[in-house]
Amino acid sequence: MPAESPVVADLTEQDLLDRIFPHLPVGSRTLVPPGDDAAVVTAPDGRFVVTCDVLVEDVHFRRRWSTGQDVGRRAAMQNLADVVAMGARPVALVVGLVTPGATPVSWVEGLARGLGDACRPLDVGVVGGDLSSGPVVMVSITAHGDLEGRAAVRRSGARAGDVVAYAGRCGWSAAGLALLTAERPDVDPGLVADHRSPEPVLAAGPDAARAGATAMMDVSDGLLRDGRRLARASGVTLDLDDVRVAFAADARRLAAAADALGADVAEWLLTGGEDHGLLATFPAGVPLPEPFRRIGVVSTRSADLVRVGGEPPRAAGSGWDHFRDRGQPRR
Repeated sequence: MPAESPVVADLTEQDLLDRIFPHLPVGSRTLVPPGDDAAVVTAPDGRFVVTCDVLVEDVHFRRRWSTGQDVGRRAAMQNLADVVAMGARPVALVVGLVTPGATPVSWVEGLARGLGDACRPLDVGVVGGDLSSGPVVMVSITAHGDLEGRAAVRRSGARAGDVVAYAGRCGWSAAGLALLTAERPDVDPGLVADHRSPEPVLAAGPDAARAGATAMMDVSDGLLRDGRRLARASGVTLDLDDVRVAFAADARRLAAAADALGADVAEWLLTGGEDHGLLATFPAGVPLPEPFRRIGVVSTRSADLVRVGGEPPRAAGSGWDHFRDRGQPRR
């Protein structure tokens, strides 16, 4: 009879760390790796970009739907997306993990593997963090990035006449969550996989900065909600094209899932979050770097922060809000 798999409570903190560290890349920018009270990472630009995010079990993920590796990769990707949305290159992560004692050690090792899978190809170091016990799994990530001598690309730089562009998938994560919730993952396993472990186009952020992007942000809470944030910060209105046309390839991919669930593809495109695509604006006439595609134009500020096809958006929802939507599955 095989031995029962150990749980976190069976190990000391050091034992658990010894299981985690072999899966984590150090990164070439790390001068002092984990093992001291703090890591030391180079910052040749003289500035560094910093952001943090928290994933909470049963709010942002469910262990019955996602492996530890899924959660680790997802946690890394959503923070790396915030760094590149400033036009920076990500260089290091610090990770805080809260976990119940009954969590299988294999799940925690999977989390570490997922972090490594996301970070290693980008030469991003996972340089330290903290462990604690708690009632549910919580993963906190702090990410750092290097602007490499460029100005940060903020949300507030869009101007009337700019082109609105988008890079990455749109609506996939929301569709995947809907399939999981309906217990229909068989309809499109690829959409489900994208919800569990998104694939943002991280290289597009620094490329957009080099191409002259005037404003940019990570779309984590839905195109409408995040578009309004960018428009508000810039004092403009975003006039988006019909999303079924602007996101035609995504709409085709989502169609079977929408048919199976009686859902609206446009709703997923406009309000589905967590694909971590990049929403950016560029001066008219500037060639858009791959894989950005034009999805609209920036107009002088009007009563509507965002218009879709020339009209106020008619989507039933408006994107995820942590406090309004508490108690509901994360979208």
